[in-house]
Amino acid sequence: MKIPEQLTLMATCAMGIEAVVARELKDLGYTDARTQNGRVIFTGTPADICRTNLWLRTADRVLIKMAEYPAVTFEQLFEGAKAVDWAAFIPEYGEFPVNGRSHKSQLTSVPACQSIVKKAVVEKMKESYRTEWFDEDGPLYTLEIILLNDIATITLDTTGPSLHKRGYRKTTVEAPLKETMAAALILLSRWGPHRPFYDPFCGSGTLPIEAALIGWNIAPGLRRSFPSERWDFVPEELWTQARDEAFDAVRDEISLNIGGSDIDPESIEIAKASAKRAGLGSEITFTVQPVARFKAEGKFGCVITNPPYGERLSEEEEVEKMIQQLGRAALDLKDWSFFAITPTPNFEQKFGKKADKRRKLFNGRIECQFLQFLGPLPPRR
Repeated sequence: MKIPEQLTLMATCAMGIEAVVARELKDLGYTDARTQNGRVIFTGTPADICRTNLWLRTADRVLIKMAEYPAVTFEQLFEGAKAVDWAAFIPEYGEFPVNGRSHKSQLTSVPACQSIVKKAVVEKMKESYRTEWFDEDGPLYTLEIILLNDIATITLDTTGPSLHKRGYRKTTVEAPLKETMAAALILLSRWGPHRPFYDPFCGSGTLPIEAALIGWNIAPGLRRSFPSERWDFVPEELWTQARDEAFDAVRDEISLNIGGSDIDPESIEIAKASAKRAGLGSEITFTVQPVARFKAEGKFGCVITNPPYGERLSEEEEVEKMIQQLGRAALDLKDWSFFAITPTPNFEQKFGKKADKRRKLFNGRIECQFLQFLGPLPPRR
């Protein structure tokens, strides 16, 4: 049994950054990428499973869409799942757990839906492998049944732990910005390695590190592994080829001007350790200092930052004071652009300037605005 030559793939992502993921895919050569809520659909081969897992900076996972069909009864759910040629993807010894979600659908019991799909997959594989029992002691093939508006979608997860887990951050501080969201903010800013970069609220260093990875064109998935590396239909040579291409694409000869600072010494130590693990230890300057002492070097730079959020009244006052200090620093950097993701409703008032652009994004479950205060672009080189 053979898998189809063209697979329908899905890159899932946080709400609000679908267009960023689509742009990434198009830059990688996937011209048919089309956006839906929280995901981008495109077609590819097993080789593209390797490439996209290694290269996508803003997506959470790369899934294979195995089936999509109407299902308002358990019988319909079962028959649709059983119609898939599962043996073309999952070997007799594979482990295949089923996860599930249901929203605005008549089939509301997620455990029941998971059980039905699992039973359908087993029944189909019994027919294919002519056996009554599967030990499931081999490579992992995680399936998910998603029910939305009475449409069932079954996917196969090629990624495993979310793509935000790059492998460079072992410890973290409270309220971190996910690596995928940090990369999205940088890509939305259109920052490039020829411009200075600074984060005056850098915490554990996610934004400066992601900027350096982008600046040197380092594939974010190079330092981690994926369950699909053990799959029969994604041969080892495809992974080797994709990794070799990614290593060849690194541009570490480019000089970077990237820095970050934070008032918390522990956060800065974590940032330095993470940068070192990412192979960027000497490329990023991290400093312990309050935002009031922030000064930047260079012209036409970008400040991209995730300022603290005040949850109590006393904290809100402190956050507003820090935003004011950031705004005062901006007065001395007239040719710099400033970008901030924040839920603070009066950020612009405290910063002292109205944003040129704004975009609604979610940092985790917190609804935020990505405010963009645009300075002049550098002269064309």
